[in-house]
Amino acid sequence: MNKPVAVMDLGTNTFHLLIVEGNGAGYSEIVHEQDAVKLGEGGINKGFIHPAAFVRGIKSMQRYHQLILENNVQQVRAIATSALRNAANGQDFIDQVKAQTSIVIEIIDGDAEAAYIYKGVKASGSLSGHNSLVVDIGGGSVEFIICDNKQVKWKQSFEIGAARLMDNFHRTDPIPPESITALNLYLQDSLTDLFVAASTYKIENIIGSSGVFESYAGLIEASKGHSFDLKKTKHYDFEKDELLAAIESLILSSHQQRVGNKGIIPVRVDMIVTASILTRFIIDKLGIDNVVMSTNSLKEGVLAEMMGD
Repeated sequence: MNKPVAVMDLGTNTFHLLIVEGNGAGYSEIVHEQDAVKLGEGGINKGFIHPAAFVRGIKSMQRYHQLILENNVQQVRAIATSALRNAANGQDFIDQVKAQTSIVIEIIDGDAEAAYIYKGVKASGSLSGHNSLVVDIGGGSVEFIICDNKQVKWKQSFEIGAARLMDNFHRTDPIPPESITALNLYLQDSLTDLFVAASTYKIENIIGSSGVFESYAGLIEASKGHSFDLKKTKHYDFEKDELLAAIESLILSSHQQRVGNKGIIPVRVDMIVTASILTRFIIDKLGIDNVVMSTNSLKEGVLAEMMGD
């Protein structure tokens, strides 16, 4: 039996820990944890980690370290993205984690982040011989990857994650129409490179990589009275009208309505609004009718690399 390996995805909103056993041909999950650390809260657009968020992050890493020890993990990768990448005190956080847990955090740039997301989505079997646009909406950054099941044709990371957008545009709740208009204009200006790439390649579908797309799927299924188990789902096909209706409902909702909705995990309660505006903007702007969700993302891509895929 292969020794357990661990992957941590240390995102702007959530820290993830995945411990698995197996090999490139297949593996079984031993631990799958996520902590709503909200590392970017209070400082995401100011370029620093707020003291309260810093403490939450350290505590989460201490807990993950304990789980790693308990499960006799032999190999560990801890990957940090937008929040730590851009924070003036990001290195201090990395140093403290190493001192307290011996875990070495790797900061990767947006290009490497997109490459890992591609590997993760590819491992889920969601890609085909046609071009897909993979969209990964994080708290700090958003990755867009035009690809098929053989190669990446274009990829880029944009520092326009849901937490950054919320900080700039979603200051009153529900979000007012003028803020939605301002956000759409900002996206129009920010995503020029994506529009150029999309006009170069014929895109068959959009693949939403985990995150908010999991929430959309869960909300749609709940509205039909169906249960939805993410652990048993790798891939979900949206009906475009159902997806846009769910997105519209989220955009118009109040904080209280979202808090009371069991289909939205707490860390996404507020950021899902700007993420939904972004999702709708991409669908409308590119005119793509087919949208699917893959539960795989960056951590599964790192895992595939560790296991030699």
